[in-house]
Amino acid sequence: MTNALPDSAPGFDQPIAVLKHCHDRIRKQLATLEKLLAHLPAHGADEQAQQAAAAVIKYFDKAAHLHHEDEEQDLIPMLQATAQGDDAALLGQLVPLILSEHHQMDAMWQNLHEALSGIANASAATLNASEVQRFVHMYSGHMEREESHVAPMAKRLFSAQQMAQLGQAMQLRRGIAVPVAAGDAVAGLRKDYGQATLSENDVAADPIVQFNQWFEQALKAEVNEPNAMSVATVDERGRPSSRIVLIKQFDARGFTWYTNYDSQKGRQLAAQPFAALLFFWPELERQIRIEGRVERTGADESDKYFHSRPLKSRLAAIASAQSMPIASRAALEHNYDAVAQQYGEEPPRPDNWGGFRLVPERLEFWQGRRSRFHDRIVYTLQPDGSWARERLQP
Repeated sequence: MTNALPDSAPGFDQPIAVLKHCHDRIRKQLATLEKLLAHLPAHGADEQAQQAAAAVIKYFDKAAHLHHEDEEQDLIPMLQATAQGDDAALLGQLVPLILSEHHQMDAMWQNLHEALSGIANASAATLNASEVQRFVHMYSGHMEREESHVAPMAKRLFSAQQMAQLGQAMQLRRGIAVPVAAGDAVAGLRKDYGQATLSENDVAADPIVQFNQWFEQALKAEVNEPNAMSVATVDERGRPSSRIVLIKQFDARGFTWYTNYDSQKGRQLAAQPFAALLFFWPELERQIRIEGRVERTGADESDKYFHSRPLKSRLAAIASAQSMPIASRAALEHNYDAVAQQYGEEPPRPDNWGGFRLVPERLEFWQGRRSRFHDRIVYTLQPDGSWARERLQP
């Protein structure tokens, strides 16, 4: 007995072809079973027989079950949801038979598995010919039925998006990472929103009050890191950069965070003291955009917040020349150890570390709505210090 080299398998972007390839591999294992049935009386459980038995066990113990799950959990339900008329009627006849045969073949396999295990470890040298032939006959007819009716129907009815969905489900079932969507596939990635609405008649007259209401709701909803915000700044050439930081205070004066003044954002804000903030709370289908002038907080405020931080965070703020290159992680940790040894439990706030406060001039509250017809309410600061409020088109 010889085992042929495996054929090149199609990719999961062709899921029906993958299922057909699985059938071809099943046919090879069934052929090995029949050869083994003829081989054993003459040669017993020799090395060839042991290897053949082990190969059949390996395939039917795992791959065949995955194939059945592909059909039962994805292919068949997707066809039932798509088929109409004569196709739906044909499925009504075929599906109960296909599922019944899956159960019968699984039961047959359990009996064969025990006998093949004995051959694989050379403790037995016989197979029940009747059981082998019944197993081969049922599997062969089963695959022929699927290839004649089910596969052609899927090819005819499924859209490109459904084919991609089926292929991804098959990959995930096998523990294969689904590639990051690219090109046209990215265009199909979307989520429809519909949790809430936002009316200019319902929001607060003061945008800080409105922000506080939404922030409280984000806390109550246990949004992941509701205090995380993107801070976008520009350099002297007008080129933007952004990063995520944590807001530490907000009130009528503005929105405050703390950082190293010598960092990239610190240097950029020193040259161009304007920034844009963005909060995104997907759990609530909301985002808030805030734009305005940026100023440094007073030394007293920076001292108060710095000394409220955990000790290790204070030491790290001293040890790290934020945004500057360093040779290695080991060098960074060496700096930390040196600072910890120098200052102990009471490190002082460095002069180059403190708060920035964005004084808002424009705030936009965005609530996701169905079909990308979102609600957008914007507040704009007026010369007299009041806020103008209006709706924007999505």
